[in-house]
Formats: sequence, C-alpha cells, structure tokens
Amino acid sequence: MKIYDTLSLTLKELEGNNGKKLKMFVCGPTVYDKPHLGHAKTNIFFDVLAKFLRFKGFRVFYLMNVTDIDDKIISRANEEGRGWNDVVNTYSSSFFEIMKRLRVDSINYYAFATDYINEIIDQISRLQHKGLAYETNDGVYFSVRGFSDYGKLSHQSIDSLISGARISINENKKDPLDFALWKKRKPGEPYWDSPWGQGRPGWHIEDTAITESIFGPQYDIHGGGADLIFPHHESEIAQMEGVSGKVPMVNYWIHTGHLNVENVKMSKSLKNFVSPEDLLKRFWPEAIRIYLLSMQYRNPANYSEKGLIDGQIIAEKISLLKHRVKKYEPSVSDNSIQIINNIISPLENDMNTQEALVLINDFLKESLSIRDKSDKINGEINYVLNTIDEIFGIVHDAPLPDGAVDLILSARNEARKKGDFGTADEIRKKLGELGIRIEDSTEGSFLWW
Repeated sequence: MKIYDTLSLTLKELEGNNGKKLKMFVCGPTVYDKPHLGHAKTNIFFDVLAKFLRFKGFRVFYLMNVTDIDDKIISRANEEGRGWNDVVNTYSSSFFEIMKRLRVDSINYYAFATDYINEIIDQISRLQHKGLAYETNDGVYFSVRGFSDYGKLSHQSIDSLISGARISINENKKDPLDFALWKKRKPGEPYWDSPWGQGRPGWHIEDTAITESIFGPQYDIHGGGADLIFPHHESEIAQMEGVSGKVPMVNYWIHTGHLNVENVKMSKSLKNFVSPEDLLKRFWPEAIRIYLLSMQYRNPANYSEKGLIDGQIIAEKISLLKHRVKKYEPSVSDNSIQIINNIISPLENDMNTQEALVLINDFLKESLSIRDKSDKINGEINYVLNTIDEIFGIVHDAPLPDGAVDLILSARNEARKKGDFGTADEIRKKLGELGIRIEDSTEGSFLWW
C-alpha cells in the first residue's frame, strides 16, 4: 500500500517500524465549540484509514489528543460566564457524541492535554537544558533558530517563514517565529505549578508530550488537516526531534484538504460552517460518510448539498440490498473475495476512496438487478456488504420494526389492490416520517429497514 507523505512529497510504501504494529496519532479537537463538517471530513478519512489498515492485518493503535486548555477555551468560558472545565466537559461530550453518530469508532484512546501536565513540564525542562528553550517574563519559548530543520515539513526556509496561525509577536520573544511552550498565569486564568511559576502549556507542546509518553520519540503515522502543517506540525517536529535527537519523529505525515464553502475554508471564525449535528437530522450518518469519502482526501473541496443527497441515495441502495440478503449466511468464496479485492484495490493507491465508491456503486447496481438469486449468491453479497461496512462504515442496517408494522403494510397492500393510491401514499409518507422505508413490487409492499 502506498500513501502520500507530506514531508517527502512522494507516495511511500506504508510499512510499520515494528512489523505489523502501527502507531498512528491524529490531531483532535480543541473543545471550545461543536465540530463542523470540515472536522468530520478529516475524522472520517482517518477512521477509514485505520479500519482499512486493520483489515490488511496491521495492528493499529490509534491515538487522538483533545486540547482541553487553550486561549479559545478560556475566551469561551469568559463569554459564557462559566468555568473553563465546564466548557471542556460540554464540548468534549458533544464531540464524542457526534463522532459516535457518524460511526467514527476506530480510535483506541483519547488523551486530554491537562492529564499530561507533568509530561509537558518534563519535556519543556529538557528542551531548556538543551538550549532550545528560554524563559521570559510571560513564559517559556522555543528558540526556532536553534533547530536548523525548522520549516522542512512546510518546505520553507526559516528566513522565508512568516508568522502564521497561533504565532503571537511580542517584545519578550527573541525572534518573531519563537513560540510559547509555557504561558505564565494571567489573572483569572486556569493554572498549574511549574519550575517557571504558575501557568499553562502552549498548544504545540501538548501533542509531543502526549505522543512521547505513549509512543516514544518516534512512531509511524501523524495525521491532521492541512491547516496544521504550519506552524503546528512543524513545531511538533522541532520539539520532538530537538529534545530526543532522533530523526525522523514520524515516518508518514498524512494531511487532509480543507472543506470549503464557495472556495473559502469552512471555519467557526468565519461563521461559514455546516454542522454535522444539523445534517444528521436530514441525512443518515452513512450518507454523510459516503459524501465525504467521495472527495479526494488531500485536495480541498467545496461543500455541496447535492453531494449529500447523492450520498443518501447510495446509502439507501446499500440498505435495500442489505435487507434483502441479511437472512442468508455470509459466504466466503473465490467470487466474494474477488469482489472485495476489486473494491479495495484503489485504497492501496493513496486511499482512493472516490474510485472505491464507484466500484461499490457498480456492485450495488449489479446485485440489485438480479431478483431471483441463489442462497449462495445472496450469502456472497451479504459477506461483501459486511466487509464494506467493516472498512467504510456505510451500511445502514437498522433493526426491523416489530410485527405491528406488518399490519399497517397489509392495509396498504389492500389499498393499492383497490386502487386507493391516496391512502397508500399517505401510509408510505407517515412510515417515512418514523424512519421506516418500504419497497413496492408487483407482489406488494415490503419493509427494507
């Protein structure tokens, strides 16, 4: 399998440092607000990547951080007149709930930054001992010019770099590019004790302290959105390689492209975001996954309502097929294995989920077109659908309602036989409002979920 590596700008054969074991870290949420659809795009992609790697036999430990102390969290707490930890509890719970509903369930461990204050302090102390960090009146800063490779991930020289996101310029710093490792306490802010006085960690140091304590100084995969390449991931490399002396920190840097609204990056600050929570009121989670996986993961893409509708149509076809074959024992055969291999083959080439979905759609059309299939063929289809769900998480298989609905369907069939299509349509509509879809055929009406 080959995957695109941001550091080398090449497709690289994906291999583990330790055989089939893979350590993967993806930057998680800063919990001051609910996630938007751009966040979901990144999280769903890495969810599928982890599931596909596990399907291939890799033993993936998937780690995600949660930034639970940050300027934005403090600002939100002040705006809403409540404690910072209350804001964290509210929005971390919201994040977990939305990810659960979107079927993002491959993450082994969520690491909250404030649970690693001791590790953060230790890493800063070692950086300071190595001459890569210095204390000022307002905190401790990393000396960017002390790390000669700074800029290698974003492919910029130190001299050409300009201050970017979350880089503050102040008179205390020796260089405008230097970034905060520790921020000394300001009135009203949360704080922890440290060798430099009471304060709180900077953003970049949280992640390397977490990954070093769990994975060690080197691991396999680091992922996140493309907007994190500079300065966040660039600064992570400087911290970790600077303090450990071991290169590379990570073997594969994988980044997802932005989700845009009319060619402008979706973001909370611009108030141009689309909420997964709102979309889940109108679309199945599987439809949202299909829509987001229909995009090339590395490229920016524009949000499209039509794309979601198309995703819902495909999800409904998958569900229809699943309910036709679910009573048959899944059958592993040369044919079903060949179908699966064809579908997943694009994933071997830089996780081409777009092409994989085209092949899934071809499989759906062919399978749905055959009404009178043998038990063996139905079993093969069921096995293929189970495997598709294992990797992509796009098979909507809600339990069938209880027998009372059968009586309603029986009444609807009678109405159709008598030509009372108004009543039949009304029953279909009411069932649809309850989340129950039906399939009409010449023999009558049947539930499909």
